[in-house]
Amino acid sequence: MEPFIQPPARQSYRSVLLFQSHSHAGFVPSSPDVPAAFIQCVETGMPAMMTVPRFCNWFQAMAWNAAHYLKFGAERTRPACDLVDRIQIESPRRIVDIGCGPGNSTQVLRARWPEAEIVGLDNSAEMIEAARERYPEQEWLLADAATWSSAKPFDVVFSNAALQWLPDHAALAARLFDLVAPSGALAIQIPSYSRLPVRMHIHEISEDAAWSHRMAAARSMLTMESPEFYYDVLAPRAERMDVWETEYFHVMPDAGAIVDWISSTGLRPFLDALEHDVDRERFVDMLRARVADSYRKRRDGRVLFPFRRLFVIAYRGDL
Repeated sequence: MEPFIQPPARQSYRSVLLFQSHSHAGFVPSSPDVPAAFIQCVETGMPAMMTVPRFCNWFQAMAWNAAHYLKFGAERTRPACDLVDRIQIESPRRIVDIGCGPGNSTQVLRARWPEAEIVGLDNSAEMIEAARERYPEQEWLLADAATWSSAKPFDVVFSNAALQWLPDHAALAARLFDLVAPSGALAIQIPSYSRLPVRMHIHEISEDAAWSHRMAAARSMLTMESPEFYYDVLAPRAERMDVWETEYFHVMPDAGAIVDWISSTGLRPFLDALEHDVDRERFVDMLRARVADSYRKRRDGRVLFPFRRLFVIAYRGDL
């Protein structure tokens, strides 16, 4: 059995990973920081014992229909794999996955620590229903991370691409760290795309006179702070920290796929703010035109979609 990946601890690093969108032929990315310890895709079912790299390859071969979010499930799950690989805790007993969605990140945790008690938490009834349908034997909790708490601490408090939907990250990060047991860790990943061209286009289009008056809440929906911000909040409480950014270059079939990608995440609050379908269609058409101009085709006709993510791990001391 392959050992779990345990990269050496570093205070910060940057790496560039390349992905093939919608590939179910066994193509798996690698980098000097993430060894290529992948095997042939498992076509049916997840083995009871699986290393994190094996799971990531298995997940890429899966064909889910739970929600539009999972159209790019393999790409969205890769950061969870990278974050789990860097957590330097050997045998956590209790783990919570905050913002677990349909359960893909929770399976990464289960692959690394199959003996742990793992709870998947999300505030979306649709996502929890999808997780329960796919993994009925596992524990799922419908709750709002903004107010949820637990009387019993967790050895790993984990969140992959979820906290950006919550405000006041100074208070949030401190509160989540308070849920960490002695010798445990808070491990989070947050998209870092405030200057991403597609996001800038969304905000520009939201200023259109036809609907600008409806967009104030959507423009302030996401919270994404700097690496220094999270370090300053957590370093006084933590025994040690690991902070880094990774920029993933996703290979997309065309520029329209970038709009499809973001339509279930960053674009969603803007479309929800519009009253009529005709306005939503116009908004998306305007966005597709601008994205096509910003993300040019490569020689093979496909498009590269750079996407940067911030990772933070804060370790609690023994107390």
